[in-house]
Amino acid sequence: MDLSNLKPAEGSVKSQGKRVGRGQGSGKGGTATRGHKGAKSRSGYSKKLGFEGGQMPLQRRVPKYGFKNINRVEYQGVNIDTLQQLVDEKKIKETVDFDTLVSLGLAGKNELVKILGRGELKSKLTVTAHKFTATAKAAIEAAGGEAVTL
Repeated sequence: MDLSNLKPAEGSVKSQGKRVGRGQGSGKGGTATRGHKGAKSRSGYSKKLGFEGGQMPLQRRVPKYGFKNINRVEYQGVNIDTLQQLVDEKKIKETVDFDTLVSLGLAGKNELVKILGRGELKSKLTVTAHKFTATAKAAIEAAGGEAVTL
């Protein structure tokens, strides 16, 4: 090793890249690699979301349609066959309420629950929920249980 082959350790020296817009003497002064005129050459430029260079943007070319009911009430559906499966797995005994459904991950704590009528129920259950379909209510009562609306 001598003075002709001294080098700093690998990764210790970072090249800082071009310093643009630092006067004519730097060689990168003047327009500072931004070209002449136009939005992109100016300070404070930021491209707006969906901007297409002045062409009519897609979200304004496509017509609006449809209707969104602001009073719509969304329910989280739980089918009867799911309840029967939980009974078979011995996760629920004879009562099913909202807290049970939340703890089992079938509904979120801020959701409304509706019991739906798919499948068949063999065990006697007391089911408490926000809403029931007619077929679900009939199936629960046919199995000897009761449907309690919150």
